[in-house]
Amino acid sequence: MARSRIAARYPACYNTPERQEATGLKDRTAPVNLIAVITTVGSVEDARKLATALVERRLAACAQISQIESVYRWKGAIQHEPEFRVLFKTTAARYQDVEEAIRALHPYELPAIHAFAIEHVYAPYGAWVEENSSVT
Repeated sequence: MARSRIAARYPACYNTPERQEATGLKDRTAPVNLIAVITTVGSVEDARKLATALVERRLAACAQISQIESVYRWKGAIQHEPEFRVLFKTTAARYQDVEEAIRALHPYELPAIHAFAIEHVYAPYGAWVEENSSVT
């Protein structure tokens, strides 16, 4: 289903200019250059180690840790494993540094590292992320 058909069917799902105008969000949100970077690890200790290191280095403004179950194929076998997802909020300009830090600290042979653009954000929060993930 094309985005326009989905947006027409579920208009509240999209942060369109029309929706911003109708909901009063126009002056409170702004396009930004922020990303969410996600990785997974096998223990809460490893998750906290990564989160703390990247926030301390100002590579990310914050990190969120959540427990998940992952299903994946590894070396020919299907695995079902409890894991911890770490989501970092940062700027697109910091991606390379974030990836390098995750790779250096990550306990996995092949870490999953994904980055997603944040299309819109509450402007004061976006400014906070930018301020707290920039080099001082």
